[in-house]
Amino acid sequence: MSRARQPPLVTGISPNEGAPWTKVTIRGENLGTGHNDLIGLSICGHNCLLTAEWMSASKIVCRVGPAKDDKGEIIVTTKSGGRGTCTVSFKLLKPERIGILDQSAVWVDELNYYDMRTDRNKGISPLSLRPANPLGIEIDKGKVPLKDLENMFPGMSGDFTSENFSATWYLMENHSSTSFEQLRAAVGNLKKQASKKNEGSLAYVKGGLSTFFEAQDALAAIHQKLESDGTEKVEGSMTQRLENVLNRASETADTLFQEVLGRKDKADSTRNALNVLQRFKFLFNLPLNIERNIQKGDYDVVINDYEKAKSLFGNTEVPVFKKVYSEVEMRIEALRKLLLDKLLETPSTLHDQKRYIRYLSDLHAPGDPAWKCIVAQHKWILQLMQNCKEDFITEQKGTHTLGGVGLEMDRSSALNRISLSAPVKRGGSFQTPKDDSWHYKSPQQVRFVEKLSDVVISQLPNFWKLWISYVNGSLFSEKSGQVEKLKKNARQRQNDFKGMIEEVTRRLVQLVRGALLPSSLTELQLRQYGGWDTKTPLGGAWLTQVIHTVRLSHEALSALEIPNDLLQVIQDLLQDLRVHCLLTTLQHTEEDVKRLAEKEDWVVDNEGITSLPAQFEQCMVQMLQSLKEPMECKPGEINVQIFTQHSSSALPLQIIWRVFIKCLEQLSTKTDGDIDTSHNCQYLERHTFLNLAEHLEKNGFTTAEKVVRVSIEALRQLDEYLFETYVEKKSDPIVGSLEPGIYAGYFDWKDCLPPTGVRSYLKEALVSIISVHAEVFTVSKELVPRVLSKIIEAVAEEMSRLMQCVSSFSKNGALQARLEICALRDAIEPYLTSESRVSMIITSFKQALEALPQLQSGTDKK
Repeated sequence: MSRARQPPLVTGISPNEGAPWTKVTIRGENLGTGHNDLIGLSICGHNCLLTAEWMSASKIVCRVGPAKDDKGEIIVTTKSGGRGTCTVSFKLLKPERIGILDQSAVWVDELNYYDMRTDRNKGISPLSLRPANPLGIEIDKGKVPLKDLENMFPGMSGDFTSENFSATWYLMENHSSTSFEQLRAAVGNLKKQASKKNEGSLAYVKGGLSTFFEAQDALAAIHQKLESDGTEKVEGSMTQRLENVLNRASETADTLFQEVLGRKDKADSTRNALNVLQRFKFLFNLPLNIERNIQKGDYDVVINDYEKAKSLFGNTEVPVFKKVYSEVEMRIEALRKLLLDKLLETPSTLHDQKRYIRYLSDLHAPGDPAWKCIVAQHKWILQLMQNCKEDFITEQKGTHTLGGVGLEMDRSSALNRISLSAPVKRGGSFQTPKDDSWHYKSPQQVRFVEKLSDVVISQLPNFWKLWISYVNGSLFSEKSGQVEKLKKNARQRQNDFKGMIEEVTRRLVQLVRGALLPSSLTELQLRQYGGWDTKTPLGGAWLTQVIHTVRLSHEALSALEIPNDLLQVIQDLLQDLRVHCLLTTLQHTEEDVKRLAEKEDWVVDNEGITSLPAQFEQCMVQMLQSLKEPMECKPGEINVQIFTQHSSSALPLQIIWRVFIKCLEQLSTKTDGDIDTSHNCQYLERHTFLNLAEHLEKNGFTTAEKVVRVSIEALRQLDEYLFETYVEKKSDPIVGSLEPGIYAGYFDWKDCLPPTGVRSYLKEALVSIISVHAEVFTVSKELVPRVLSKIIEAVAEEMSRLMQCVSSFSKNGALQARLEICALRDAIEPYLTSESRVSMIITSFKQALEALPQLQSGTDKK
């Protein structure tokens, strides 16, 4: 069936582009016969029939809806003509977001706006909505930490709506990896936005030209209506009614927008508050951040934040800022107290002390925290020293309650332990390597000195270094602004600190004197520093250990470059300890030598020597080992003149050696002890004394040769005395038996029988001589010729005397006498070794033979 009319044909649309809800005028042919004939209108595929207004068969007015297609046809459908066609198209522009208070030449659908808000920006005020991407290019978030950006741009912001906006910050945060071409495109976008803004009101006019036309048509219609009305009536005229309508419309509009305007004011105030919070969030968050950083121990962060807040808000007059800043000051004051308490805590490391002092200096703490720390450390060191003494005295009393077990140690074993101990390295422990039993054998005083030295050497170096840092100002940071002032305070307190060092060294010396040299202290000082049990005095070996410990303490303190005048009291203590050690060692050695006689067991070795020389040599060597440490003169020490303050006849070494010689004399008084003692004397002269002379020279005794010479001379005198006594003791019975033996049985040289052999008295004498030979040989083979030659000499002299006393001999008597003299001479001939003794013995035998008549016959001679 054919239609009554042609299909609609759209030939024009004005404007031909625009955003959604733009009002357009459609022109063409066969656009319908009326409003009811128009049944369809679509632009770019979106149904616009609801907003369409049919004007004539060639004109329709409507609004463009939010179509999906950017560009499309305009299709009109009527009842009379059906679906039409078009020869033009419409371009749909993407809408820009318009705030509810922004100017707009077209109507903005608020429903769509709020739907969008609740969907994508829920909870965000519409007043704060702004373009998220002002450059119009893809955002590429970089990896630069926000904290680093805040440090690089202090007081600035990357928010482009902020008053302190920094473009560099924004680019580094959002476009750190964006290419140069993209940035160039972004510049173009910004230029377009700027030129669009510069167009001003003209842009609004161009954008809403159709609106102005409509307004013009409406005003013209009103004007035409007024003219057709004729004259205006005073009441009820059209203008009056129009005014009333406009007033009601204005009231209605005010009512409608009052809530919006109220929300605007509230939003403005909220925005201002948020801006203030955002802009000054550092200050508002500072109290809480201070608490958190203090708990974590990040004091540097707290100080930096405080310095920043002080420079920004220290002199503010804004009430809210003053309130928050006062809370910051309150927390900083609590931090000052906390740091000061930590600074004065003991024990504490030098590193921590320097750190806390620097923190307090940066926080402008009142007073002088560094000096307070020095005073506290000084008191603590003194208290440690006193506690050390009290602990050892308490331990000593507890040990004595148990009977004093283990406090005594044999001096020889102590000396051996000292000689084998390794040297103590500087900075290490003063206690020499020990076995598990050392603690129970070492005297309390020795362990006390070692512990006390450990306390001083472990604490005083850091104390001294803290003072040096205080004087040169390295404890304080430059930003505190107080370096010169504090350095001046330190220079003014030099005498006070010198007094502290003197008090520490003096306390060290007095405590050591109280333990080892109580006689050098006053009664008042003894009550404070004494209290030790001195019933068992220390031996030289332990005193040597103490000297070694005190010397190491002095060396360690000297290495700190502490002035020598502050350490002089330690030098004086060393001098007194060295003298005391020398005297004690000599006294104990003398006592040990005296007791050697009690230890003699008369057991001889292969050389016929008893253990006595070895024991004496051991005593002397141990004494020299003990004397080595006190005799040694370290740099700054004075030579000990104990060996030159006496006369040469009373030298301590000579006294000890004379005591030993007296010991030998005591041993010689024992039964048959003279020959053993004499042999020991020879061994001492040839070996022991020479060995000791070498030891003396090695240990620096310049008088060794004189001492040995005098001692050897005394030893020789003793040896000669012992030898003469032994020879007299053995020869007298033999010599005394000759005369009674010769004349036994009333023998008469004038009237006797022909000889048949030697008589019994001569045999008995030879047997006695053999007995002496055996006795001496068992002691020493070397002594045999010396002893026998002396006894034979006495026998020969007695035989010569007896022969010379005979007035006359018979032939048989002369023969008998010559026979016995020759027999005696031949028997003892192997022992005639000493030339001096041989000549004397030969002379005696010669005189005896000359007293006899000469033999005449060969038979008699044979």
